[in-house]
Amino acid sequence: MDLTQDALFSRERLRVPTAVKSAQTISRRTKARNVFAELSRICLMKGCFPERIQYDNGSEFISKEMDLWAYSNSVTLDFSRPGKPTDNPYVESFNGKFRDECLSVNWFLSLDDAREKIEDFQWEYNHFRPHSALNDLTPKEFVNLHQETPETLLSTV
Repeated sequence: MDLTQDALFSRERLRVPTAVKSAQTISRRTKARNVFAELSRICLMKGCFPERIQYDNGSEFISKEMDLWAYSNSVTLDFSRPGKPTDNPYVESFNGKFRDECLSVNWFLSLDDAREKIEDFQWEYNHFRPHSALNDLTPKEFVNLHQETPETLLSTV
């Protein structure tokens, strides 16, 4: 999990929490309570909580409320070492793609416009774009394959 920053057309700051395997909530400011509220929403929607969340030591992720949320939901918080983005390579790789393919090619006129364009990117990324790490399947195809036959999943990875 990480935060990516950009700006609206009006030069107001825009912050997007990015997490591999989840959605983003776009806002001007991000606080710890908003992070765990969004995590709870995603987990309840998907019907499960992660065993572990890996992220950096940003102020958005460090709080008593976040610790309590993690403890209450049996989630291990795994902090990256300061100045070591390689501790969380999956989200850093995604952030690069997200910046190159969404943030750098769009003008965001408002928060609603940013939400719409980022949701479009996310939908395309998960439903149409093949990923080499998933044997050139889209994430949606990969999940469907996993849900249908777990044995086939193991043999294709």
